[in-house]
Amino acid sequence: MSTYCFIFSNSFLNYKTYMYKEYDNLNYKYEIIHSKKGVININYIKITPLDIANGKGCRTILWVSGCSHHCEKCHNPQTWNPKAGQKFDNKAMEELMNALSKSYIEGITFSGGDPLYKDNVKKITQIAKKIKEAMPNKTIWLYTGYTYEDIKHLEIMKYLDVLVDGKFEIDKKDISLLFRGSSNQRLIDVKNTIKTNKIVLYRD
Repeated sequence: MSTYCFIFSNSFLNYKTYMYKEYDNLNYKYEIIHSKKGVININYIKITPLDIANGKGCRTILWVSGCSHHCEKCHNPQTWNPKAGQKFDNKAMEELMNALSKSYIEGITFSGGDPLYKDNVKKITQIAKKIKEAMPNKTIWLYTGYTYEDIKHLEIMKYLDVLVDGKFEIDKKDISLLFRGSSNQRLIDVKNTIKTNKIVLYRD
């Protein structure tokens, strides 16, 4: 079944009006990650409000900075440096939540860079948790160069719906594959994988 994106150009609500009106209409709870103690800083390259190439349906993408895999012919080598881009602050969180609240957006995809890079994993886990609590019907996809077997113990797994795992391998490149670049990478149905204790591949 095809997924269609309906984009409306008349969404001129300012943010304060949006918080109290639009979120209430969607029955979403809204909470910005903010704590004076134990602040975890990460950098990100950009937020793409609407994308159809990195997961099922219309999605919002957070492109984080930092990656240690350095895959040959990587599409985004500018994201390798963890100091590239800008700090992910409260303003960025507001922008992310604003984009995600649109009714035609199916969910968020974390990409980069690697969201599970050592300096990113705690913050991305916090963000994923907040999104799942505020918008439980939105799906969460995550791309990483690590394999599921290496990261299955991480807390973030309980918030993910689909994991695209494994490094991009140029000798296994296959442009016919769905939502991934090389045949070693897998689309993993995380919830059913955890439930059955064996790898369950995602089926659209």
